Amino acid sequence: MNRKTLTTIVIVAMAMAVFVAGCSDDSTTPESPANIQGDILSTEEIKAALSRIPVGEPSEEEVADLLFMREEEKLAHDVYTVLYDQYGQKIFTNIAASEQKHTDAVMMLLDRFGQEDPVGDNGPGEFTNEDLQTLYNELIESGSQSLTNALLVGLAIEEIDILDLEEAMAGTELPAILLVYGNLLKGSHNHLRAFVRVYESTTGEVYAPRWLSQEAYDEILSEDSGRGRRRGGRGR
Repeated sequence: MNRKTLTTIVIVAMAMAVFVAGCSDDSTTPESPANIQGDILSTEEIKAALSRIPVGEPSEEEVADLLFMREEEKLAHDVYTVLYDQYGQKIFTNIAASEQKHTDAVMMLLDRFGQEDPVGDNGPGEFTNEDLQTLYNELIESGSQSLTNALLVGLAIEEIDILDLEEAMAGTELPAILLVYGNLLKGSHNHLRAFVRVYESTTGEVYAPRWLSQEAYDEILSEDSGRGRRRGGRGR
């Protein structure tokens, strides 16, 4: 897992609180769970697919990625839950529900490989990984400044999650891990598109990616999500 990426987002999250003025347009059209989920496998479908795949033996690095991903997906869920409580925007609670399924899917793999759950008895906003704990605190502080900042937090989480998943997938050949990560990646693509739509309708600004390359970002936005092909965003 790219720890430099994590460090970068912590720094940027700290700066975001003074980067954007608030905007609280309550007319934002919420994303429905169906639009957000797209063709993502359900929990039952993942379980069924995993039952047909040999268990395999993960390396130490693959296990480290799984442990990190378990808490990274929990972080997304916990952040979005707090932001929904603050702003009442449906996109946060809908995507939080999806992120819960994501972290549960990673837990399936930890169980499969006999690994201890890093979440343990941790409650909302509590993390075993100290870097993720710091990141959570900074994202909540930034997202609490305004609805615009909250949407930028969501966009940041999804961009970074996409990069982390792509890197983790490049570091494994185990079919079970690739199945789950691939499903999570589809979900993150859907989430990113949803946040872009709400951010742009709320602010009237075209969102420009901050971590994904412009080419990768444009490709994700052009994927079939039931809304046709979008125009590309501005450059970095």
